[in-house]
Amino acid sequence: MILRHTRYPLVEPLIPPSRDSGRAGQAIDAALSALRRGEPVLLYGQGEAVLALAAEFVNEDNLQRLRQVSARPLRAVLTRRRAVALGLARRDALSGAVSIALAPELPAGVIRNLADPAASLGADPPGLGPEPAIAEGPELAAVALAKLAALLPAVLVLPLAPSEAALARRRRDFAPVDTADVLSRRAAMAGLTQVAEARVPLADAEDARLIAFRPGDGGTEHLAILIGTPAPGKPVLVRLHSECFTGDLLASLRCDCGDQLRGAIAAIAEAGGGILLYLAQEGRGIGLVNKLRAYQLQDAGFDTVDANEQLGFDADERVYLPAAEMLRQLGFASVRLLTNNPEKVAALERYGIGIVERVPHVFPANGHNERYLLTKATRSGHLL
Repeated sequence: MILRHTRYPLVEPLIPPSRDSGRAGQAIDAALSALRRGEPVLLYGQGEAVLALAAEFVNEDNLQRLRQVSARPLRAVLTRRRAVALGLARRDALSGAVSIALAPELPAGVIRNLADPAASLGADPPGLGPEPAIAEGPELAAVALAKLAALLPAVLVLPLAPSEAALARRRRDFAPVDTADVLSRRAAMAGLTQVAEARVPLADAEDARLIAFRPGDGGTEHLAILIGTPAPGKPVLVRLHSECFTGDLLASLRCDCGDQLRGAIAAIAEAGGGILLYLAQEGRGIGLVNKLRAYQLQDAGFDTVDANEQLGFDADERVYLPAAEMLRQLGFASVRLLTNNPEKVAALERYGIGIVERVPHVFPANGHNERYLLTKATRSGHLL
């Protein structure tokens, strides 16, 4: 039985359960697991089907396995940002993904380099087709699946004829998943259910409670930290904080996340109460492993924005719809937002949360994060 705090009764979710439940959700979970193990998965839909393998795992053995399924030409599918970083696409459009034809006997190492952020292909690399095509359908879903798996967003795909796809499904050699289910996964991630609540006294806020919200896709829970007794119906002081293992737990000096987390808890307690939403969005949405890869690039001279884009991600992959849904379920329609990031203000407003005031949340540099803070101000528009 789940015990609920009577001050904040359960409100029915605004976002209804999506098709990403039951068998569809299980199929995606199986595909994510297979992809992270370096195995091909079968994506189908819209009359098309492909086998997809994360490019970072390509080797001669799994290349041979794919070629035994079909003699059709292999293709590489990359986010457009990764293609731009490799010099394979123009900068005039940076969204979406592109599909690139590959020569029949292209070595596995060259294909891995399409994902490897430290690799350079050089000018006019051999074995790659002409102008990339726009990735659609199963190809686009393959890149989305790699992102959901927290892998580098570059995949090797093998287009299948209908008879080949049917045979692959009958033999059950590859985890199958519907393209539409993959592309609708983000909507399922925003559908939240309150699953647990407990009193948790904190060092800087002894009157604190934690409420866990589970996403509709069964992913990692987001947490609402309620400090004091914020009154629903009145503008409440709120901080959106994306989890940061290195900053929050290890007190890393590369960022200001730890300072912002502890400072927000103290500021909310001093103000008499409010809410900190602790969001499962490590590394601005790219995951811990990819964040560490970005750190390697930063040590090589890239700033935090360029490092993400070199990996193939947007500078910020976060989505704030879950935060708005958490506030709505808790009964708060307007907030005083503790942030330096104008995008958080704009995002909450887009999702129906009124912003009565933006409250600055600035901390001094520490000798290690000056460049990081400067980049946030000059390139990401943070008000520091």
